[in-house]
This record gives sequence, structure tokens and C-alpha cells, in this order.
Amino acid sequence: MSSPTQHSAWQALAQHQQEMASVKMTELFAEDATRAESFKASAAGWTLDYSKNRANADTMKWLLQLVEQAGMKSAITGMFQGDHINNTEDRSVLHVALRASKAQDSLLVDGVNVLDEVRQTLAQMEQFVEQLHSGTWQGHSGKKITDVVSIGIGGSYLGPKVVAEALTPYKKDDIKVHFVANIDGSDITEKLKLLNAETTVFIVSSKSFGTLETLYNANAARAWCIAEGVPEADIKKHFAAVSSNVEKAVKFGMAEENIFPMWDWVGGRYSLWSAIGLPIAVAVGMDNFYELLDGAYAMDEHFKTAPFAQNLPVIMGALGVWYSNFHNAQTHALIPYDHYLRAMPAHIQQLDMESNGKANLVDGSGVATDTGPIIWGGAGTNGQHAYHQLLHQGTRLVPVDFIAPLKTHNPVADHHAQLFANCLSQSQALMVGKSLAQAEKELRDAGASEAQVAAIAPHKVIPGNRPSNTLLTEQLTPFSTGSLIALYEHRTFVQGTIWGINSFDQWGVELGKVLGTDVYQRLVTDTDNSQLDASTQALIAAFKDAQ
Repeated sequence: MSSPTQHSAWQALAQHQQEMASVKMTELFAEDATRAESFKASAAGWTLDYSKNRANADTMKWLLQLVEQAGMKSAITGMFQGDHINNTEDRSVLHVALRASKAQDSLLVDGVNVLDEVRQTLAQMEQFVEQLHSGTWQGHSGKKITDVVSIGIGGSYLGPKVVAEALTPYKKDDIKVHFVANIDGSDITEKLKLLNAETTVFIVSSKSFGTLETLYNANAARAWCIAEGVPEADIKKHFAAVSSNVEKAVKFGMAEENIFPMWDWVGGRYSLWSAIGLPIAVAVGMDNFYELLDGAYAMDEHFKTAPFAQNLPVIMGALGVWYSNFHNAQTHALIPYDHYLRAMPAHIQQLDMESNGKANLVDGSGVATDTGPIIWGGAGTNGQHAYHQLLHQGTRLVPVDFIAPLKTHNPVADHHAQLFANCLSQSQALMVGKSLAQAEKELRDAGASEAQVAAIAPHKVIPGNRPSNTLLTEQLTPFSTGSLIALYEHRTFVQGTIWGINSFDQWGVELGKVLGTDVYQRLVTDTDNSQLDASTQALIAAFKDAQ
């Protein structure tokens, strides 16, 4: 695959950026009374207002041509039909199959109808969830289960945790769901303090059943159960697994019928729709889990069929490339104005940065462009009292996605109106800013002397012309949560396709795992470390001395 810099649209955009460099968004609104309507698109319960971007009709024309020239149509088709688009691992990429319509009969991958496997797993999940909530599944002493602990790491942890938190208003009252990921012993220790072994089930999520952090925490949980009086023969009453290594899970003590499958054609960061999402299903019930899948499916259909000019993932992905590659934006902020979505930026951070943090094109040659930006963010309005200062007056350009529901699940006085007002005012302030003349007038109106005006006014200038998208939904529901996350999954794919990289492997993660195993052995043995760099030698010695 050639570098995107070879596309005629890329070259046109490079020239166009120079034309747009001095254009103010406020001027674009003044020139076009229909801008707010024409720079808007809707799908799957979400409306995207992208009018507050440094973009005009020509910008969008060239960006959409770039999308076409990057081969987006064939890339979308290839993903949905199960082509091995993950070329370095020779795998299909089929998280979309996990939420396929019930009307779809088959999706063959290497001669196997993966939809049969998906639906069998969903039926297995239904049974598991029903047993827990009905009290059919009981601990070793015959008591009903009251707590479920998900043990995983990376995609087996963060996506389910974020979604379960987002769907807090839909949680069932009878079972509490907890999450453990960090190999830091403090994580599982603090969780275990809250639990009773007689009434707790652990779900261990690891494709290989050998992921270091997950296996250590699973063994710690098993040891705790035994110490708390669970007979070894009854461990199966307190553990289930999501893994492709059935043999190791059974050896651990789990019943084979409580081991759920994982597939190579689903990457961890795209897996919350699978049995990895069991903690979500336990927390909110299978009916709401199916609604989550339906929302994702609706966004899948939109992505697959909508014209690019009205296609939310395409528009957002192309605009992200516009800022990363033509405006030198190094980061991108996600700011949800909903308490339940406060952790979502962390999930999208993993999704995007693990997918598009690449330095090679699909053919193995080096990229000629920047690829994935740093994704970060947090809950509004909290950020307004922290990093929004940098957004407004800092020297770096940071495109922002504001995300908000029109209705709240928890109406308290006029809190939600105040929250929504803050969301809109922040996007407005990023665009309009404050001129020196406005700052001077503001100070004079407040009674400042001319000396004070001259000294203070420059510090109150806010450049403005800083871009943002606003995503709105009526209310945060399982459906809209599913479609929102699917939107960002596809946006990530759009950008990876434009850059010509493989968004579905993660070899940088694998290197850290290998080196971590080696360093661990050096920490716990008397291995000669003289061949290591002096810094690592000293740090190993410091650890040993402290034990």
C-alpha cells in the first residue's frame, strides 16, 4: 500500500491548509447562514455537529476524496465479509459479527459460520446470567451469589468496566459487579475486603489463560477462596472463564460448561460485545446487553451503507486526519458531559492508540506521516477547572469531541441545564475566544485604571478558532452507548485506512510482555545482570535490596 501522501487529495489538502490557515470559524458562520445545518449528520441515536471546525465545503470535498482514494469502500467491505485485513496475523477482523442482525443467517470465515458460534455463546451467556440472578447458581454453602468479580486486563477489562459504569441506571440491585486488572496486589486486596467468599463468583478473562496479570490475580482469588473455607472441589462454584484454553481453565478448577469462548478474529479492545462482556450482562441483564449490541449494529449498518458525506465515522475520522496531519495536532480530547461516561475516554484511548500507534504501512515500509494522536480527556465540568485552561490559551492545538445527552437519568433541580450549558459554552468559547479589545473593554467596565488595563488585558486574550465536534443523544441508554462506542471503533478504522496501516495488531504490546518475563526472573533469582544496561542493573539491585 502506498503512502497517503501520494494521493492527489492529500496534496490538494496540503495546499488548501495554507488557504485556510488564517480563516476564522466565526467568519465561516457569518458567510453561510446554513452552516450549522449543513455541517451536521445523524445516525443510530446520535447527532454530530461538526460546524465548529476549521473546515469549509472545499475542506470536506478534499477530505472525502482522500477517504475514497484510500480505498475506504473496499476496506469496509473487506472487514464486514471477513477478509483477513489483519495481515500481520493473517486474521479476519470481525467484532461486527458479534452484534450482527438476527436476520443474517451466515458469515463464513475460512469455511466456518462464525454467527453460529456467536449465537451459541450468547445463549450460554443468557443461561449463566439467569442462573446468577435467579439464585439457581449458588456458592459452595448454598447461598445466593451477591457479587461477581471480573478479572482481566486491557481489552478484557477496560471496555466492560466502562460500559457497566455507563449503564449504571440499568444495573440490577441483587448482584454487584467489580473489576480487577492491575497486578499491583493492592487492587485485588482492596476488592477482596468487600466480599464474602460464600457469595462471590469470579470471571477470569484471558484468551490463553496465561496472561500474566490476569493469571496472578486469578490465583490470588482462588487462594483467598480456599483460605475463606471454599473446598478445592467446589472452586467451580465460584469461578467461570472466558478463554480459548479450556484445558488450562479446567485444570484451574472450572467446570467446562462455565468456560466461554474467545476467537482470534476479535481483538481485545474490540471484544466487549463478546463473552468478554459477561460482567456487563450480569450487571444490567441480558435484555440490556442485547440493546447494547443493537446500538452497535445500527452504527455498523450506518457505517457500511451511508454516503461518506453523511457518514459519522468517516466525517470524524477524516477531520481527525485533517488536524493530525495538516495542522500538527498531536493530541485529541474527548470530554463527555455525563457522569456515567466519565471513564469512556480511557476506553477510546486504548482503542485508538493501540490500534493506530503504528510506524509502518501495511506492506511493512515506514510511514511518511504522523499516525495515531494521543487520546485523552475526562468528565465535564471537572476538566473546566483543570486542563481547559490549556485548551483555551495554550500553545498547542487540541481538537475536542464534546459528548452529551439531552436528558439526564437523575434530574436534580436545574443541574442538567447547568451541565449542558457548560458543554455548549465551552465549545462556543473555543471557537470565538476573546480579543484584546474585548479584554480591555471588560477591564475598563470593571473600573480598572488604564495602567491596569495595559498590564492585564494581554493575559485575558483567548485566541479562539479552536475546533470541536459536539455529539448529542436524547439519553444515555444501552442502545446509544453501544452505537457511541461502535462509532469510535469505526472512526479509528477510517483513520488507519487513510494512513495505510494495520489497525488490528499490537506488536508493541507483545514486546513489553516478553521483556517483563525476563526482568521478573532477574528480580527473583541470582541471574548475572552484567550484560544489561547500567540503569536496569541499578534498578534491579534497588528492588532486591528493599526486599
